Order: sequence, then structure tokens, then C-alpha cells
Amino acid sequence: MSVDDLGKNLDLQAAAPVSVVIPCYRCADTIGDAVASVAAQTLLPAEVLLVDDCSGDGTLDALRTLAADYPPGWIKVIESAANGGPSAARNGGWNHAGQEYIAFLDADDSWAPRKLELQMAALHADPDIALIAHRMDVRDRNLPPPALQLPARTSILGRRRVLLNNPFPTASVVLRRDLPFRFDENFRRVEDFLLWAQIVGAGYRCAKLNQTLASWHKPNYGAGGLSGDLAAMHRAGRAVRVELLRQGLMSRPEFYFTRLLSIFRRSGHKLVLRLRQLRPDGAGVRP
Repeated sequence: MSVDDLGKNLDLQAAAPVSVVIPCYRCADTIGDAVASVAAQTLLPAEVLLVDDCSGDGTLDALRTLAADYPPGWIKVIESAANGGPSAARNGGWNHAGQEYIAFLDADDSWAPRKLELQMAALHADPDIALIAHRMDVRDRNLPPPALQLPARTSILGRRRVLLNNPFPTASVVLRRDLPFRFDENFRRVEDFLLWAQIVGAGYRCAKLNQTLASWHKPNYGAGGLSGDLAAMHRAGRAVRVELLRQGLMSRPEFYFTRLLSIFRRSGHKLVLRLRQLRPDGAGVRP
């Protein structure tokens, strides 16, 4: 089914109370596939917010053209006044959202068809959950979405588990719109981990499904973009841990323990990148 046919056949009458926020920066080549994966959900969200982060090329026009392919009002295009990075773009969409829940997706990633159906079922079963995520994988854009491994189970993750490493990939997260937090716009890397740690550190109930319901279509480091600079990612991770220590959300022993873990992870990441570079196609090694 073409994107145009997909848009024309959407039935929004039983849509979930979810606003999907997608930050967009020079993403004209990939945003259509990302939105198509939202439109292919077995449980549709009520609205999609495309936030152009002052791309300065043809992205804004592409977003408006894409919005016209779907039912009127389902896709809303938000134009940022200045380039503020992913944190500012996500906050802008969050502030414009009109639904009870916010879901995040990046413009070069995609969702599996039952993502929202399974997450909303878990939220219905446990309304005290403030944030729910799931697993993600790395796969070629032309491959079918990952198969489900039923039954779907939900686990509650505590503060210490979240501090060890980020268990909540951004494109997997659905959270309550009324949470008194936002992405810290002073951070352009690892900003998601800071937000999740603040939410769980404040005592909110956070959960994760045992299903892979979204995919990255490039390795999440070493492949260009903000995440491509591995050294910068690790510096940002340390800065986030310093901020959590300053806010009292991480103890000093936890700070030093997670710093040691980060050193080991950085060595592992360097090895993965080296192995990837040795392969003829530069692929095949999952981060």
C-alpha cells in the first residue's frame, strides 16, 4: 500500500489518546517512512507532531506535503524559530501536544505495527505507570519489522537499574503528558537518559515491555550524526552523571561505579567500531 493509500484509509475514530512527537532536521529522505510506520499501527495515535528544527533546506516543505497526504489535522507541522537540537524540538512538540500521552519517534527510525496497541494495553492494565518503553533493534530499512515474542510481559524498572545504563530508547517511550519534566536543552547528547533518570528518581513508576517494537536503521553510534562521535557521547554521558549527582538523584558511590562501567563500555564500543570497519560492507555488528 502506498503512503497516499495508507493516509486515505486511516480510521481515526478509535484512535488512542497519544500525541506522537517527531523532531525533524534535514530529514526529507526518511520522514515519509517514519510516519508511514505510525500510520500502520494497529492502534492509531490521535495526532502526529512534526517539529522542524530550523532545517534551512527543503525539509519544512516536505513535512507540509507529507501532512497533506493524511487526514486533515492528523499531522501537525511545527516550525521552530531557531535550531535548538533534539531536546528543544521534542519539548516544542510536547508543549503543543493535546493528548494524555506522548510517544517519541525519530525521523530516521520506525515502529513495528503493534507497538502502541501493546503499550496502551499495558497502561490500561496498570494506570499508575508514568513511562513505558520496549526493546529496539538495528535493521535494514527494507526488512520487515521484528517478529513478536509473545506473551508480552511488563517489568517495572527501579532507580538503580535505570542509572546503570539507559534502558529506555527514545523511540520506544510513551509517557504521560502531564509529567512535570522536559528534556534539558543544554544537552544535545544523552539528554534522554537524563530525563528518564529524573522521572524514575522522582518516584514515578516506569516500565518496559519484553518486545522489540521499533528499529533504528543505522547503528546507534559510529554512523554519523550526533551519535556518531563516540568520544563526545561518552563525554556527554559523564556530564549527565555529574548533573544527576548535583541534583541528588545519584549518590557519589553510584557516580564512581557508573563511571567505571562507562569506561568498560567505551572500550567495548571501540572494539565494535573496529570490527565494523574491517567488514567489507561495514555492517553486521550490532552495537
